[in-house]
Amino acid sequence: MDEALLTVIWVTLKLAGVTTFWLLLLGTPLAWWLSRQHSRFGAAIEAVVALPLVLPPTVLGFYLLIAMAPDAALGQTWERLSGERLAFSFPALVIGSVLYSLPFVVQPLQAAFSQLPKPLLEAAATLGANPIDQFRSVVLPLTRRSFVLAGSLGFAHTVGEFGVVLMIGGNIPGETQVLSTALYDRVESLQFDQAHQMAAGLVVFSLVLLYALYRSNGWRLSR
Repeated sequence: MDEALLTVIWVTLKLAGVTTFWLLLLGTPLAWWLSRQHSRFGAAIEAVVALPLVLPPTVLGFYLLIAMAPDAALGQTWERLSGERLAFSFPALVIGSVLYSLPFVVQPLQAAFSQLPKPLLEAAATLGANPIDQFRSVVLPLTRRSFVLAGSLGFAHTVGEFGVVLMIGGNIPGETQVLSTALYDRVESLQFDQAHQMAAGLVVFSLVLLYALYRSNGWRLSR
């Protein structure tokens, strides 16, 4: 395995790891709030969160690219704070990946939170537990497997992204080039041996992860 491929793998794993961290950090309170909402407003937020499931990735990438441009508010603010351009950078990949993979984390957590027995939370409140204590001592232990599922799906989905990362990150070796874009690059340059190596690795990774989820969680696509 050459150094260039190792660099691509490192950037991919780094992106997936950072994205999964932010997905769980942002997705957990969002999923909790949605599990407690039964209004039209909550349904509208659910629709926005789920939009990446049906929206072509290039559409999301296109609008993110516009928002991250140097003359756009987001791009200007980022450049003023960091001194660096946002578009075609690693932080841009993280932002796009979080938005694109959000439903894969929010939906499993929301389903788990919705199934929690309300009497348990009421009993914890009666005993004097504040909302944070209730979440830590009651909710987390009961939904531990759902967190593993959500984190695994978010990580795997980020590893397999192509359209969004290519639109907002380009294909810069060592900075924004990940396995999916590197595979595309190898095919375009007729380097089929390396393309086979990358593609086979992604297939094995996906199968192993899904097998582990099925075995440990009894997970089904219909859930």
